[in-house]
Amino acid sequence: MCVWQWCSEEITKYISDNLPYAYCEQIGKEIRDISDEIPFEIPDSWEWCRLSDLAIKEIKRGKSPVYADSGSVLVFAQKCNVKTGRINITLAKYLSDSVISKYPQEEYMQDRDIIVNSTGTGTLGRIGLYSDRDNPNNLPLVPDSHVTIVRVCKSISQYIYYILKWYQPYLEESGEGSTKQKELKADRIKELFIPIPPLAEQHRIVAKIEELLPYIERYGKAEEHLTALNTTFPEALKKSILQEAVQGKLVPQNPDDEPASVLLERIRAEKQALIKAGKIRKDKHESAIITRDKIPYEIIDGKERCIADEVPFELPESWCWCRLGTIFQHNTGKALNSSNHQGTMMQYITTSNLYWDRFELDKLKEMLFTDSEVEKCTVTKGDLLVCEGGDIGRAAIWNYDYPMRIQNHIHRLRSYAPVEVYFFYYVFYLYKRAGLIGGKGIGIQGLSSNAIDKLLIPLPPLAEQKKIVAKIEELMQYCDKL
Repeated sequence: MCVWQWCSEEITKYISDNLPYAYCEQIGKEIRDISDEIPFEIPDSWEWCRLSDLAIKEIKRGKSPVYADSGSVLVFAQKCNVKTGRINITLAKYLSDSVISKYPQEEYMQDRDIIVNSTGTGTLGRIGLYSDRDNPNNLPLVPDSHVTIVRVCKSISQYIYYILKWYQPYLEESGEGSTKQKELKADRIKELFIPIPPLAEQHRIVAKIEELLPYIERYGKAEEHLTALNTTFPEALKKSILQEAVQGKLVPQNPDDEPASVLLERIRAEKQALIKAGKIRKDKHESAIITRDKIPYEIIDGKERCIADEVPFELPESWCWCRLGTIFQHNTGKALNSSNHQGTMMQYITTSNLYWDRFELDKLKEMLFTDSEVEKCTVTKGDLLVCEGGDIGRAAIWNYDYPMRIQNHIHRLRSYAPVEVYFFYYVFYLYKRAGLIGGKGIGIQGLSSNAIDKLLIPLPPLAEQKKIVAKIEELMQYCDKL
């Protein structure tokens, strides 16, 4: 049997026929196999040990100090440990003279002490290396209870610092307690496995790390930038595609297409027919938008006003601006009412079931609907549904062959005459991403029935609506693959 030992014979590597390359740890008389705990294989000239075996002072947290406005001793706090691992001593406070005597000399921080943040979230496990250079006034310094101090021989401190930096994600995950305040116990730090090379090799490793660190930092920033770009680019590309689409720039205009003004007249005619039949109410203030010299004007109750400041972009000549209520009949669903005991128990959807371009229907609730409520609150295939609450403006088209009821925080939009509903779905998608819903400009802060009725939207010719949607769907496939 060949045996390699380190420190107090605690960790031993055995090579035998029965137990090849098994790592064992001896504590007192007890020997146990720790092969599964060893993080990785090391060269034969290296050894494994616990961090506690290397410490020349007990690894423990500082004390909860009593602060003063001035004094002869500083208190090092967790917030002094910056991300780069350097120490900002200007953030330290003064220790009260009344408790200085309670700190033995060995508790004072020394050059090359390693600091481990031991409380909080986001900074838990962060590692710093204290240097006398960080303390230009050379005031005595003691740690507070938010940090753990690891003191090893100065000759190996820089190497141990980098090993603990490698352990930082593990230490962050090892915190105990609530999400608001996690604690990293000193025992978790003490038991860390440390690979120990020969001293000369440690120095070569540290020198190489510090030589490469500037390149690593530049690479890290480049990678962060690339990750952010990869994350945001598909969504930015979608937004760009939709901006081109709603401005009439995605597909070429065909002069043979029926212009949007004719479609709009057909929509108004269908709307008047429903009013005459008593199925819907007449608008008290019907909106009509016209364009003169490329400037839009809105006519309501015979009064004309310029709305150029509300219009975010110009439209092709065959398009027109209109209010959403001109194209779609819209209403919300039924509000929950525990005192209502009439009707038939039926399933319904809420904003929690409605997502962008899809529905999740595995958990549907039920409530009572009367016959009149069923007629008002039922959606059928082809209806555009839009969230009034929750994620305001989130939309999807009901493409199921069966009807469904809606709660009052969902708008049901049903066109008066045939239109390409997906074009208007994409308008909502763009408006939401561009901050035009819940934002400024032509946007709206909420989606009450009055607000959605007045939402200003572009109307292309029907044939072009279909071509735009087909092109969007073709291009979106490439966005999803990025």
